[in-house]
Amino acid sequence: MNEVFERCKQAADYIGQHLDAKDAIGIVLGSGLGELGDEIENPVYVDYSDIPNFPKTTVPGHKGRLICGYLNGTKVLCMQGRFHFYEGHDMKTVAMPTRVMKLLGVKALILTNAAGGCNKTFKPGTLMFIEDFINYMGDNPLYGENIDELGPRFPDMTKAIDPEYNALGKKVAEELGIEVRSGVYMAFRGPNFETPAEIRFAQTIGADAVGMSTVPEILAARHCGLKVIGISCITNMAAGMTGEELTHEEVQETADKVKDQFKQLIKEIVRQM
Repeated sequence: MNEVFERCKQAADYIGQHLDAKDAIGIVLGSGLGELGDEIENPVYVDYSDIPNFPKTTVPGHKGRLICGYLNGTKVLCMQGRFHFYEGHDMKTVAMPTRVMKLLGVKALILTNAAGGCNKTFKPGTLMFIEDFINYMGDNPLYGENIDELGPRFPDMTKAIDPEYNALGKKVAEELGIEVRSGVYMAFRGPNFETPAEIRFAQTIGADAVGMSTVPEILAARHCGLKVIGISCITNMAAGMTGEELTHEEVQETADKVKDQFKQLIKEIVRQM
């Protein structure tokens, strides 16, 4: 058996002893958005530190636990905090929770993140549905021996972001009166914010937002047949666009300002999925 698959299976077997995630909607909460997990009803918690082969999350604002319960009447499995490539984890570790969710029977995955806007028509607080992505991280969780138990050697990425779920998300936003945009998310390695030159490069090749996460999860989800919807909260304009220096505190402050609207959007999307 593939070693990576065995590690994922060990984690899934442990989690499955504590909660039932079959047919749940998986949700990964990005920076500043962890409070949504506190609204889950009848919650069952599993700390990452207790799960075999799971590392700890080190990013401020990421609690580092799984929550299974009900959000707006729908069963969900929520990650309060994710693993990042820049924390020193290899790509297979970063992608592990996605693969574990698949093994647990999760039927779809909602990915959220905080991102920098490089589309000049965006502003801090904009919510962007991810239509497509650019992997500029220099690595890929699918690299190496294929995990045949999960998916094919050469997965197609034409519809890596599920178009039907994306359409549903936009419909929900319209119903709620929440202004949203759509665009291309470009993932950098991090942990430093991008340089102004890198942002000009990103704009040139078609990126609307930049960040340091999400793409490994999309790749792993597509490989194992897990449908994905992705939403970025544009917490700041990217380097060189305003002349101001960037800080993680600014990211968290902007996420806090729009978190109620963001939570409302996610909760209604979950209800209609």
